[in-house]
Amino acid sequence: QVQLVETGGGLVQAGGSLKLSCAQEGRAFNFASYGMAWFRQAPGKDREFVSAISWRGAATAYADPVKGRFTISRDNNKRTLYLEMVSLKPEDTAAYYCAKGKTTAQRTDASDYDIWGQGIQVTVSS
Repeated sequence: QVQLVETGGGLVQAGGSLKLSCAQEGRAFNFASYGMAWFRQAPGKDREFVSAISWRGAATAYADPVKGRFTISRDNNKRTLYLEMVSLKPEDTAAYYCAKGKTTAQRTDASDYDIWGQGIQVTVSS
């Protein structure tokens, strides 16, 4: 049962931009009650934290490699999470996953998330 669906990925040149979306399908949980996050996994590497946002969007967290280039946001009325990515680099190439937190906070560890999307590929060419 798919509960989170990511869209917006694709192929982009270095320096370009993409905006990912993660929409809740169904209402198995109250989207507005939980922190949400983005993680990514490149081939041959472990899944890594990218960004997180608290339940109302008041607090955010970013991994150092993406600070100043990525912006996380959410629209609780639309039950959708976003990740706007600018100044993309080849090292940003990965499958990107959105995840629902176990609490209201913007946690950075994957163990604090219990529902994951299927992932969407982002490829940045040099």
